[in-house]
Amino acid sequence: MEGDSTLQLRVFDLNCWAIRYLSKRRQERVRLIGDVLRQERFDLVLLQEVWSEQDYSDLKAKLGGCYPFSHYFRSGVIGSGLCVFSRFTILDTLLYQYSLNGYPYMLQHGDWFCGKSVGLVIIKISGIIFNVYVTHLHAEYSREKDAYLPHRLVQAWELAQFIRHTSKAADVVLLGGDLNMHPEDVGIRLLRGWTGLRDAFAEAKHFEGCKDGCTLIPNNCFTIKTELLPFPLGIRIDYILYKAISSFMVNCEELKTTTGSAPGMDIPFSDHEAVMATLHIRKQREAASGTLSTAEPALVDVVTEARTEVGVGLRAAQRQRYSTGRLAVLALLLLLLQAAAVLGTLAGLGGQPFPKLSFSLLAFLAVGILLLTTGLHLFHTIEVKMLQGTEEQMRMALRVLQERP
Repeated sequence: MEGDSTLQLRVFDLNCWAIRYLSKRRQERVRLIGDVLRQERFDLVLLQEVWSEQDYSDLKAKLGGCYPFSHYFRSGVIGSGLCVFSRFTILDTLLYQYSLNGYPYMLQHGDWFCGKSVGLVIIKISGIIFNVYVTHLHAEYSREKDAYLPHRLVQAWELAQFIRHTSKAADVVLLGGDLNMHPEDVGIRLLRGWTGLRDAFAEAKHFEGCKDGCTLIPNNCFTIKTELLPFPLGIRIDYILYKAISSFMVNCEELKTTTGSAPGMDIPFSDHEAVMATLHIRKQREAASGTLSTAEPALVDVVTEARTEVGVGLRAAQRQRYSTGRLAVLALLLLLLQAAAVLGTLAGLGGQPFPKLSFSLLAFLAVGILLLTTGLHLFHTIEVKMLQGTEEQMRMALRVLQERP
């Protein structure tokens, strides 16, 4: 790129809500998504919740030569659901699975089985190296009693650290995904403050779409209306974030969102609205600073707030670990008492006939409880260690920030 020439990059981001057997009218919506991508011919397409590899393969076949390069990120039991379609050659890929992803026994939520992750693809356009990240963080489910806030903050911190440590050789960094956080939430402030990423919605010169850039809106027929009662206009939880690292400048010229039903159809593409950004990248005469914006005084408060919430989650995990460990010990004691009773009967110490059926049922129950509580105890032990590790990282980050002149 020479002189004042500008590279234009059009980016499409969408949580597709493509869950086999569960998502409503999934196959029809996947076809609609493929149609709009063929028609609009974006430069980059970042998708989440494509939890069926068959849907990814169908999309790939449908898009054909429009997007000759693509990658599907596999993780977890049912897959990360993350994939990228690109008009430009993908040079390399990398996947990082978050250390905490919710709880395996919360089957109605299912985040743990997805192996929530961040995927990275590296592409080169007109000599510019782009690090493109796509991710999907743990859902909130309840604004008032958000039991998953510590896990989501750990994910936000790991996402920020992953971007920070993998983007040093890049010219431009681009992140798209369903972050499941409102713009003012501590996790978003932590992510943006620690990485220096800019919000396309806040920076856009022209905006068209849902008011305030909301991506989960009451007008969407797939939205659970009760979850949006406190937010009559909807909420913004899907983002396109970006920054330039070296001698380039990035500006968002235009940002759009879909606004419910697809054109000419009675259904939208997903239960989320798509986000579409037009970015302009140009070379500066003087190289921009490659340092992140971690020197901002406000960042100390943000990291402190995040560390406090992680600490709350740590204490809750420690209580759960203690409770499950105690139950496991009680189940083990019950089995030992039963074994002693059986041995006593076999030795002729009891005068009553041995109740085999009752003892067998009780033994099966005790074994089941022992196995379940032992598994949960091990899970919460891992959770405690991950929360402790993140809290320690945040403590060190705070010390570095506070020691800066």
